[in-house]
Amino acid sequence: MYAVIETGGKQYKVEKDDVLFIEKLPVEADATVDFKVIAVCGDDGLKVGTPYVEGAAVKGKVLKNGKGKKINIWTYKPKKGEARRMGHRQPYTKVQIESIEA
Repeated sequence: MYAVIETGGKQYKVEKDDVLFIEKLPVEADATVDFKVIAVCGDDGLKVGTPYVEGAAVKGKVLKNGKGKKINIWTYKPKKGEARRMGHRQPYTKVQIESIEA
């Protein structure tokens, strides 16, 4: 059984016990999170919602919040002697899918 969930403006195909790195959620570690279900596929076939499937639930456990690897950005203007270095670390939430109910 698998489901398609929506979080952080993105869609993810998930199965039970999957571990995801998603956009940062405003929750602490060890909290439980419910996701919006777009589609569910099980023994009785595929159910697609408009926009969400009624009665379907995907629950996940937050493992940790953190930041990704640093991305370095360099900008420069030729013949002007101007250069600038910037960095960015994208925050994320690591979630483990605990159950899928259709």
